[in-house]
Amino acid sequence: MTELETELRALIIDVLNLEDVAPEDVGVEDDLFSDDGLALDSIDALELGVAVQKKYGVKLEPKDEKLAKYFQNIRLLAELIESRR
Repeated sequence: MTELETELRALIIDVLNLEDVAPEDVGVEDDLFSDDGLALDSIDALELGVAVQKKYGVKLEPKDEKLAKYFQNIRLLAELIESRR
């Protein structure tokens, strides 16, 4: 696990106020939006997107068709951030 992936786990929990979840409970390849993962919804995705843009200074284009894929799990989100830094 990379340092960025570790940061993202903590960021998700903090930004979305997931009180009953610890960073180590979130696997980097867990699907963030399925019931088997964190079961996030579209509002959570929006909040997370804003937080990622602010913290990492990356630009996320809502019309980017690949964006949803990158938000599928922490590993893919970290790849997106690294590619746009």
